[in-house]
Amino acid sequence: MDRRTFLAFNAAVPLAGTMLGALAGEASAATGAPIDFKSNLPAPGSFPDKWICGSPSCMDNTDPPVQVHWYNAHTAILRQNKAYSFEAPFAPLYFGNERVLLLDEGFTQLRNDWDLRGVVDECIEDWCRRNGRDPASLELLVAFSHLHADHYAAVNQFADRPRTRYMGLTHEEMLGFWGMTNYPEERVTLDLGGRDIMIWGSPGHVVSEFAYYDSYTQILYTGDMFYRGRCYISFWEPWFESMKRLVEFCDTHPVTHVMGCHVEISNAGEDYPYGVTWQPDEAPVQMTVDQLRETFEFAKTITEPGIYFTGTVFLCNQTRGTTTIDRNPYRYS
Repeated sequence: MDRRTFLAFNAAVPLAGTMLGALAGEASAATGAPIDFKSNLPAPGSFPDKWICGSPSCMDNTDPPVQVHWYNAHTAILRQNKAYSFEAPFAPLYFGNERVLLLDEGFTQLRNDWDLRGVVDECIEDWCRRNGRDPASLELLVAFSHLHADHYAAVNQFADRPRTRYMGLTHEEMLGFWGMTNYPEERVTLDLGGRDIMIWGSPGHVVSEFAYYDSYTQILYTGDMFYRGRCYISFWEPWFESMKRLVEFCDTHPVTHVMGCHVEISNAGEDYPYGVTWQPDEAPVQMTVDQLRETFEFAKTITEPGIYFTGTVFLCNQTRGTTTIDRNPYRYS
């Protein structure tokens, strides 16, 4: 399949809504017994005590370009080494009986820069070995939370990969990928083969943005609109409504962790300067529902642009996107 046909195929076939039933009827990916993703929830898992977080000298860094952490047997979380990109985004990898979902790909483009596709393929092969599956029979879905390059730059690495689809790079293509017709309020469900991912709009950081909830681990993934660091809010009113939807979702659904896509803050609550490539005492990526609620309550008191520390995150309400917090010459008084 040439690239033009591949891109047209991606744009034309929605993965959510009624199309999910048709996909479920395709050839099964399993040669072993199907995995039960519905019972004994939430599936237990753990985050590492410390992630790869760069080094004082990028040139002398000896860590791999991406850390792979298996949260549990069917969920991997990738984190880019800050020595390879100061953005150091996280990328969950969710396995179902028929397909795999990769969320947010990291800030890299070429495979000879660093081979994200190879790392993902190794994860899939590892999972298949443990579960008696054929890697070639699993479909890979390459998606992202929003349209910033540190979340989608690596899609080129997957362009010629068999049984792979990825989101387009326009708002309309992103909505079409999930089959959404009432953004951002509409909530759709993606079936990975017995494992459901719920998806809805969460604009505010940018216009085109999504939240993801994994029914198996019950992790709520919030991308860049809520994470442990500088939450750059371009559009305050849509962001506030997105936070309200997140809180209301937590009122009616069990959530084990709230997880953003970056960490830019220390355990002591200090901001790491923009562009830094070493964070030796960074805060954990995972947050609690209480921290989400507390941030929303704090946000209710904000009436003008500025930078506000909630105790969990920095809310950068309509401020310059590349500034840092401590000793910030552009900081609002």
